[in-house]
Amino acid sequence: MTGNNGQVRTREDYKKAKEEAQQPAKATENTNAAPLPPANKRVRIRLIPIWLRLVLLVVSVFICAIAGASVGYGMLGGGNVGDIFKESTWTHIIDLVDKK
Repeated sequence: MTGNNGQVRTREDYKKAKEEAQQPAKATENTNAAPLPPANKRVRIRLIPIWLRLVLLVVSVFICAIAGASVGYGMLGGGNVGDIFKESTWTHIIDLVDKK
């Protein structure tokens, strides 16, 4: 499947276009087929899909938040590192921040 500007959208389409470009030109029965990209044109294929990049970003932000809370509360603050997973610790921290 090619886009409007002649770029190949999937790896399978790229492989198919490459195989067809290597074989001698044959008359095709389907005259409405999209034109193949030029053989010398570089096609970019994403190794990691965009949706997977977004998932990895969310997971890494979550891991960094847990690591930061562990270092900040557990190591620098003098508390127990395991206490960051308790609700009472977070209510205490919120109470300290909201205290006027």
